[in-house]
Parts: sequence; C-alpha cells; structure tokens
Amino acid sequence: MSELLSEWEKKSKENQKSYKQLLLKMQTKKGKETLRELPDLHDEAFSKIDCLQCAGCCKTISPRFKTPDIKRVSKHLGLRESVFIESYLRLDEDGDYVVKRSPCAFLGEDNHCSIYDIRPNDCRNYPYTDSDELFKRDKSTMLNSVICPAVYYVLERLKTIVK
Repeated sequence: MSELLSEWEKKSKENQKSYKQLLLKMQTKKGKETLRELPDLHDEAFSKIDCLQCAGCCKTISPRFKTPDIKRVSKHLGLRESVFIESYLRLDEDGDYVVKRSPCAFLGEDNHCSIYDIRPNDCRNYPYTDSDELFKRDKSTMLNSVICPAVYYVLERLKTIVK
C-alpha cells in the first residue's frame, strides 16, 4: 500500500477542516477546471486500494434503494417487493429506503456482496470519486473520507493540484 494511505483513517479525521476548504474551492471556476482530473485520480486510487480488503462502506453506511433497485433485487431474490422491503429495508429520515442494519445483510464474511451484479445504483456509483458528486455532496464526501480510503486518497491528491 502506498505511503499516502498509511493511517488514512486517522489522517482523514484530522484533515476534515482542510477537506471542507478544498471542497469550497472546488465550487469556484478554477476548482471546476479540475473535474477533468477526477477519472484519472479515481483510477489511480483504485489501482492502490482493494475494496474487498476494506468494505467500510458496506459495514457502516447504506445505499438508498430506489424503486428500480427494489424491483431488481426483490426479483433476483424471488421475493415480492413488499416482503423484500419488510425483510431488509427501512425508511430513513429523508424518506429513502435503506438497509435495516449495518453491516449490510448482503455483505459476506469475505467482504463479497451477494447481490453485486444487481446492487443498487448508489453502490455502483460509490464513492463518487470520478464525478462532480464529490463536490456537490460535501458533507457526504467528508464523511466518506473516513469510511473509504479511495475518497481520502482522491482528496489528498486534489489538495496537491488545487491551490
């Protein structure tokens, strides 16, 4: 693992203030010019990070299950949508369906997802390090920086690019 990633959780907690400032800078015209860097930074991060070694996202937060996700997953599991919702999901404070408990019921002991091929779109897009969602959802990004080493990595690399 790269030097940048050593003790990443501790460093991320310590760097929350600088991340907030960075994300504010990213809203400026000059900051938005760096959007083109994100896909490369995303790929660079994931060349160093193996999600199966971490699974922090699946262990601590929940994706939103939108109607198409519910339809797809319940069909795959052979359950009526209402039974799937009752068995696995709850409504959060925003009115979105999320998993009832953490870690996610679909996460195996080996950190593999039992519904990976049909996972919710939130899971497919997480951790948003290759799109402008990284800046648009600043509170989520800051939280994600202590959950996902890829978010931490991309933010640290962006700090060297955006001055």
